[in-house]
Amino acid sequence: MIPTPALASFPEAVAAQARGDYASALKLYRIEAQQGHIEAHTNLGLLYEKGNGVAQDYKEAAKWYRLAADKGSAAAQNYLGLMVEDGVGVKQDYKEATKWYRLAAEQGYAAAQINLGVAYMNGVGLPQDKAEAMRWYLRAAEQGDANGQYNMALAYSRGYGVQQDFKEAVKWYRLAAANGHASAQNNLGTMFTTGRGIPANRVLAYALFNLSAISDPSRENKAAANRNGLAASMSAQDIESAKELTLELKQPGNLLKVLDAQSSAPVAN
Repeated sequence: MIPTPALASFPEAVAAQARGDYASALKLYRIEAQQGHIEAHTNLGLLYEKGNGVAQDYKEAAKWYRLAADKGSAAAQNYLGLMVEDGVGVKQDYKEATKWYRLAAEQGYAAAQINLGVAYMNGVGLPQDKAEAMRWYLRAAEQGDANGQYNMALAYSRGYGVQQDFKEAVKWYRLAAANGHASAQNNLGTMFTTGRGIPANRVLAYALFNLSAISDPSRENKAAANRNGLAASMSAQDIESAKELTLELKQPGNLLKVLDAQSSAPVAN
């Protein structure tokens, strides 16, 4: 990517955007964009796409993303890919979407690596190649990206593009769960419930379902239902222990330590 000169207004624009002063951010980004600041183009695209500080305008968003993408911005390439894939503000074109994902992915942009992996996994915009999908998921996962780690776990748990391997699935679910991924926390809870890839432990399973439900209380997340269903087969003492364990799991950087400590403790089944 072509280096962007550091201009005085850009940090001010970012700060304004962060505090919700979108009108000031818009004004400052425009000044920077006129002077060729690539990421100012990208951020203008975000403001137009979300309708922050300006009327929502997908075509205008795509215009700004394309300006930055053409100059090598990985973030803009990924955002433009998403718009092209969905046909929002531009003509829908799955093949073109994968072109933009690849450009960003090859720069190491984790979200684009995942999007490209999904395209390969589903055969959308390019020939289906599950092994290639896994390669891109792995590149994102190895950067510590929670979505990449989750996709690795899901593939191993279901045998998508790899031989089914519950132990490997647990490994990646643990990492994604530690990164705050609510679905990974829920799925890891399921692994502890069934004993697939790891010794069954209902207290840990309940705690992980509980943590997931707290992380993402939306209807789409089935963790609360899984927790409540599991509770029917647990003693009041075990439920109380699981609730206390949830508080430990919630502490930043603590999840893997707690899981490891509990793995060597007496198992509640």
